[in-house]
Amino acid sequence: MILIAVKFQVKPELADQWPEITREFTEATRNEPKNKFFEWSRSLEDPNEYVLLEAFEDDGAEPHVNSDHFKKATSEEGPMFNALVSTPKIISRQIEGDDWDEMGEMKVS
Repeated sequence: MILIAVKFQVKPELADQWPEITREFTEATRNEPKNKFFEWSRSLEDPNEYVLLEAFEDDGAEPHVNSDHFKKATSEEGPMFNALVSTPKIISRQIEGDDWDEMGEMKVS
């Protein structure tokens, strides 16, 4: 599985609108056949920062970055580009496993 985490620093005046700004891109990515999950979170420390956690089957990330919706979302004309303060920061790694596992150190019954 390919696990990707991306931090987006959004302009303060657009931070509350970020879920709507990214809605089309989010929905299209979630509908990709090799997408495992695509989840947004807002930082508790910085309300202008959003973190995207996404995963794809081993061969699913390349079709994702080559998709029309990815190219549109990341282009200078795309809705996300002008809402950002800076270039997003990313960690992308191939990992073992194919989905979420239960945490071994904690068990809630």
